[in-house]
Amino acid sequence: MVWRPAPPRPIGPTMTPDAPLLPARRAAPLLVLLLVLLAGPLGCRLDKVEVLGVTLATEQARQAEAAEATKTPQESQETGETGEAPEAPPEAERDGADQPAAETTAAPTETPPDPEPAEPAGSDQPAPAVEPPTESAGPRVAVADRRAAEAALEMLAAGGSAVDATIAAAMVLTLVEPQSSGLGGGAFLLHWDAASQSLSAWDGRETAPAAATPKRFLGPDGDPLPFPEAMVGGLSVGVPGQLAMLEALHRESGRLPWADLFAPAIHLAENGFEVSPRLAAMIAGDRHLASQPRARRYFFQRGADGTLIPHPAGSVLTNRDLATTFRLIARHGAKAFYEGEIATSMVATVAEAARPGDLSLVDLATYKPKRRDPLCRGYRTVMVCTMPPPTSGGVATLQMLGILSHFDVPAMRPDSVLAAHLLVEAGHLAFADRNRYLGDPEFVEVPVETLLDSGYLETRAARIRLNRSLGRAAPGELAALPPRGAGLDRELPSTSHLSIVDQAGNVVSMTASVETAFGSRLMTRGFLLNNQLTDFSFRPTDAAGRPLANAVAGGKRPRSSMAPTIVLGPDRQPMMVLGSPGGSRIIAYVAQTLVGLIDWRLDAQAAVALPHVAGRNRDLAEIEDERLRRPLEAIGHRVERVEMTSGLNILLRDETGWHGAADPRREGVVLPPIEREDSPR
Repeated sequence: MVWRPAPPRPIGPTMTPDAPLLPARRAAPLLVLLLVLLAGPLGCRLDKVEVLGVTLATEQARQAEAAEATKTPQESQETGETGEAPEAPPEAERDGADQPAAETTAAPTETPPDPEPAEPAGSDQPAPAVEPPTESAGPRVAVADRRAAEAALEMLAAGGSAVDATIAAAMVLTLVEPQSSGLGGGAFLLHWDAASQSLSAWDGRETAPAAATPKRFLGPDGDPLPFPEAMVGGLSVGVPGQLAMLEALHRESGRLPWADLFAPAIHLAENGFEVSPRLAAMIAGDRHLASQPRARRYFFQRGADGTLIPHPAGSVLTNRDLATTFRLIARHGAKAFYEGEIATSMVATVAEAARPGDLSLVDLATYKPKRRDPLCRGYRTVMVCTMPPPTSGGVATLQMLGILSHFDVPAMRPDSVLAAHLLVEAGHLAFADRNRYLGDPEFVEVPVETLLDSGYLETRAARIRLNRSLGRAAPGELAALPPRGAGLDRELPSTSHLSIVDQAGNVVSMTASVETAFGSRLMTRGFLLNNQLTDFSFRPTDAAGRPLANAVAGGKRPRSSMAPTIVLGPDRQPMMVLGSPGGSRIIAYVAQTLVGLIDWRLDAQAAVALPHVAGRNRDLAEIEDERLRRPLEAIGHRVERVEMTSGLNILLRDETGWHGAADPRREGVVLPPIEREDSPR
């Protein structure tokens, strides 16, 4: 399907293109009222509140003076201001357990007051160092590993398209970042075609084998299997979809021969590559990898006393099995993967696992990627485009933005308590709807239009109070749908994201995954097989017997949180390309980064370096910045500090060209093009 830009469908109040992104503050009485409201829950004394009111005003004046003093002469003339270590599985949760009843939310009788910025407590902690963004007027690549980025640049220098560069990078990532993505996994992708001025969405999500049933992950006693038991082995393996998706897209938008795209990965696999610090840490920290014979032989070495030693950072690995696999696919296309000896090897590996699965040759041979309509909605003066279901990432991200559009977020400081509070609350509300209503649209009715309706999101926003946490939010009651339960499904962080712009202005935003780190831990033909089926709800119904949208079914795609995103500017041209790994926290990462770029006008590097906050409707506010703990607890949040290993890779266009930034939490890079005399100009 082809989608061309049209006037945006807003998900909340919008501003005209000439309106300032930093609107004027409300009158002083509103500020005083807000401070009084905050005084009780924050545990502030009255005299402290009075001082704070003065401090806020003088701080605003001080910041304005400081900003004026630091302007360059050119800026002074302008009228506008530019203003994963391994993670343990979360605590066990059962689908539908302790979920609030859905509520029919009434239209708000009053507009929620615009919040004012508040200083986090304990501001003696230094802010993290932020590197300057990388800039270029030419093509750019932002990829999770330097070697994959270099492969992408090699294709661009040879005259290849963004699609060619994506495929070359994805194959190298299979080799050098096997814990995150690869041939044995799936992906979601957005593609902007500059010539036709159109955007397409590509679904390479894994599917459940045809033999899968809703009780797949229930034990003999009828209770869900412990997550590690379900995850490791053949039961969790879905039909891989990434390669079929990439081949279908290459037929439409590739420029270079298919075989050429595999050359960098083949070279590295045969001649060796250095184990990165992150890969070494992931190998050493994984409790299940050594239990699988092929993975044990590849990722570990034997010490003099016979003990297993994980390959350390800097050691050199070769993977000749994978090089052979790449050569077959390069020569014969994706058919060599989905049929023939590679397919036979995948089926046998799954069937022979300690906890076997039911992947079949027919499942592989009949897999088809999906081309879908992208999901685009207006936010402020731009249009945010992302993936539709079966991923929940796009809908939930747009819901968060639609809810936040009812608050004066641009007037807040990025490190303020109120900004964190609103991001968490918007996340709780979006996840409440996600857990109840989102799944594979070919198996369940997914009310996307209703969930993104501006009136509906206004009623959701009206539930937020500035001085008190919602706690666990109830999903909205959508009367047109039959009763449905809400499932709390595990989705652990791994995954990889890349953003690429080529010489002609074509754009790719792709998020790919094998699900948890190292997927099922099953290895065959040099690559790891996914465990994406554990993204399904383990129970088919909730505690009340209501069916779950994300229940297992043969041929069904499990719900995801991946959210590759392309933002179109007022000129209806791509101006932001981004996405992230991170399991279900992807939604929080992408939404917060969009707020940073659009509302706070941060540059790309400052946006990816923002300390994360996340609300996933588990009655918990997750934070990175410890300074937020006490003020958030004071307004009713249960707070946990979490190491959130996002891997955002951003490209951002302005009048000088494309700027890039890679998340400092991982090993991603942004690289300029390789300059050659025969390169297209």
